Amino acid sequence: MHISSVLEDGNYVIAVDGDVDASSSIRLDEAIAQAIQEGQQHILIDCENLNYISSAGLGVFMSYIEELKTKNIRMVLFGLSERVANVFKVLGLDQLLNIKETKDQAKQRAHEQ
Repeated sequence: MHISSVLEDGNYVIAVDGDVDASSSIRLDEAIAQAIQEGQQHILIDCENLNYISSAGLGVFMSYIEELKTKNIRMVLFGLSERVANVFKVLGLDQLLNIKETKDQAKQRAHEQ
């Protein structure tokens, strides 16, 4: 798995490429933690090249839900494949996380009041 981060139009975009499993989920956790530590208010998670996510990877997203609310940070995932999106839906995580189909929709959602 490879993770890259870039600041783009006021959004902190974290791109995930490959599989997020128990060992690689640590890097995802570090990338999100760094964005929060830097004071980023709009975090977009680019999942267009995310092939697989394990329960450990899902746990990373779940672990930040309360902190994001407390700090009024918007995190939006986008570009999930049908297979990956189904994992989020089956577990009900699509109700707890902001998930959009496209980057433009994610940007719009990140900046809604």
